[in-house]
Amino acid sequence: QVQLVESGGGLVQPGGSLRLSCAASGSIFSIAVMGWYRQAPGKQRELVATITTSSHVTNYAGSVKGRFTISQDNAKNTVYLQMDSLKPEDTAVYYCYVLASGVGYWGQGTQVTVSS
Repeated sequence: QVQLVESGGGLVQPGGSLRLSCAASGSIFSIAVMGWYRQAPGKQRELVATITTSSHVTNYAGSVKGRFTISQDNAKNTVYLQMDSLKPEDTAVYYCYVLASGVGYWGQGTQVTVSS
């Protein structure tokens, strides 16, 4: 079992920045992939970015490439999502995701609102 605690969401103006954090606990030795998904009202949940824990290979959705950066701190068992140049269309609930021993785990979600 893996438990995830997210933080860092909030309200930001267009063009602004936010940093999301997700701390993992429990069976952290089995984590292979960490990442972020988001779900806007009336839309399906979509991948934002992922990172492999062993090789730090990253993958981004086309809509955020060049604006968002995913990183991890193995010592703190934490994954981060640095979001720059935010746009109103980035408004969504952002969910932390972890793949451990073939099982996916989700955080509780944190709201990100981009609005003037």
